[in-house]
Parts: sequence; C-alpha cells; structure tokens
Amino acid sequence: MENRLGVVGIVIEDREHTAARVNAILSDYGHCIVGRMGIPYRERGVAVIALIVDGTTDTIGALTGKLGSLPGVKVRAALTGKEK
Repeated sequence: MENRLGVVGIVIEDREHTAARVNAILSDYGHCIVGRMGIPYRERGVAVIALIVDGTTDTIGALTGKLGSLPGVKVRAALTGKEK
C-alpha cells in the first residue's frame, strides 16, 4: 500500500484528563507524523493540534481512530487523493 500525504485536525475539550493519552498515541505514530502544531485556546477551553502526516490509509486511520475513541477528543483527517 502506498503512502498518502494529509492533514489531521484534533480538538481536545478536556486537556487535563486526556493530554497524556493523546501524546502517547502521537508518540506511537511518530514515524508517520511530518509536523505538529499545538495551540491551547484558553478562551474556548480547548486545545487544538494540527498534524501533517505521510502514511498509508490504514496507519492514518488507526491513528485517527485511536485518538477519536478518547473522551472529549474530536478528530478529522483530509488526505491527498493521489498516491505517491
């Protein structure tokens, strides 16, 4: 299976209780994360993370699935249509 380039957006509503688990999952998938930007949006009480990923659809799907299964974590991914 070929790698695809994409963007993953993550919104964390309960940072104090989920940040450690989110970071552990991101560390597990570090091999496919090209870049990461995290912003604590204190006025809204959330944290927002944007990832640039390069991996198979299975790997990126597993990453987003694990993150999305955490309570208070919302995840969306957009992948390139053309395989590399």
